[in-house]
Amino acid sequence: MNAVRSIVPASEPQWIPHHMAGARVPAGDGPTCPVYNPATGTQTGVLPLADRAQVDAVVAAASAALPGWASMSPLKRARVLFKFREILDQRADTLAAQITAEHGKTHSDALGEVARGLEVVEFACGIPHLLKGETTENVANGVDAYSLRQPLGVVAGITPFNFPAMVPMWMFPIAIACGNTFVLKPSERDPSSSLLLADWLVEAGLPAGVFNVVHGDKRAVDALLEHPDVRAISFVGSTPIAKYIYETGARHGKRVQALGGAKNHMVVMPDADMDQVADALMGAGYGSAGERCMAISVAVAVGDETADALIKRLAPRVHALKIGPGDLSGMDMGPLITAQHRDRVRGYVDTGVAEGAELVVDGRGREIPQAGEGYFLGGCLFDHVKPGMRIYREEIFGPVLVVVRVSSYEEALALVNNHEYGNGTAIFTRDGDAARDYVNRVQVGMVGVNVPIPVPSAFHSFGGWKASLFGDTHVYGPEGVRFYTRLKAVTTRWPTSIRAGAQFVMPH
Repeated sequence: MNAVRSIVPASEPQWIPHHMAGARVPAGDGPTCPVYNPATGTQTGVLPLADRAQVDAVVAAASAALPGWASMSPLKRARVLFKFREILDQRADTLAAQITAEHGKTHSDALGEVARGLEVVEFACGIPHLLKGETTENVANGVDAYSLRQPLGVVAGITPFNFPAMVPMWMFPIAIACGNTFVLKPSERDPSSSLLLADWLVEAGLPAGVFNVVHGDKRAVDALLEHPDVRAISFVGSTPIAKYIYETGARHGKRVQALGGAKNHMVVMPDADMDQVADALMGAGYGSAGERCMAISVAVAVGDETADALIKRLAPRVHALKIGPGDLSGMDMGPLITAQHRDRVRGYVDTGVAEGAELVVDGRGREIPQAGEGYFLGGCLFDHVKPGMRIYREEIFGPVLVVVRVSSYEEALALVNNHEYGNGTAIFTRDGDAARDYVNRVQVGMVGVNVPIPVPSAFHSFGGWKASLFGDTHVYGPEGVRFYTRLKAVTTRWPTSIRAGAQFVMPH
């Protein structure tokens, strides 16, 4: 088996620094946590966990950089992002290798992650156009009005382990393009990608302090949420934490967008191309070991014949998944992020069996020759899953796909709409009427028609409904520009040779 580019492991775990005021900052004394390569189970890093004083120092660096950066013209800010975009494009392979080394996903999947993040950088490069306001001449006699979108100040992002490069790039390119300065608190599981991004931004000409990285756990998160100089928080993670972030941040007067969990359904109509559906479900359900907030984890088959045809096609494909270290070429799926998470996912499989679902493919005993001490689990496929079962209700975040059988389209639609999550969904059908009705009536934020993972392009915006999103705006795209700016309306009148005298009524 050939190896793709990989990060050469050091003989001893390496200290992972913060990044503040344009440079990597060695950690002082204090608590740490280990960072592992999930494909081998070996410790590769030692991560410092910032206390409140260290968070204060990072925010102070961002605050010091704010006046100069905010006053810079949008065109000059865009030129820095253009340069960063070129560096990122040229070194995508390096960043992907770092992602694989700490997250475990396959190198090709990591390259796809970088490409999707790059799209947001490219969108942010258009900030001179995106910040244009509106003007109305002569709203009243000699009075003109116009609007401005201005930066908020210091903003922060708290990001998850499953996309250590892409999700930060959902946030900081638009935030800094709009004139804000940014503090990133990445996941403790795979923090090193954020340091590469920080280094390359400095190389692109970003002034010191505009982009900063601080590592930490809940203490660091709380320090950001409570800091009076942090004006906005963007978060992606589980629903319980998203709700906590939203409520705590809002209580401290911050603007918050907090994206939570998901249980994404694909409705499979009887007229769908079953081979196309099976191929789509393999990628959407088992790609990145199912550790995607947009993974399809529930296939809703309309009719028993549809379900039987689907299971017939899925089972051999799940058995045939190529599973191994992500830096080996040809792998379909790498390990899960930690041993604890692997055991948690395996526990859900145990629960599904105990609750009476039919385990068509059992990945718990899958032999993986290259696994070693890595955190691997084979793909699992359930049939005859009922809505009351935990494996249906709860987010598993692993390589587990469940099939729910329903008798009609209306039953399928009701099933999706009644679930607490509303992140993403898809319908596979040849019937335009059914597809159009589904798009209009489904209570979900992102919808695909014959598209299994309907992640919007960078010039749209990403976000779910219901318990999948806390806050009023989605991330990146036009919604991102609105989130990272505040609107100012200006009304002007200049002296003329004729005095109008005092007016005691509304101008008209």
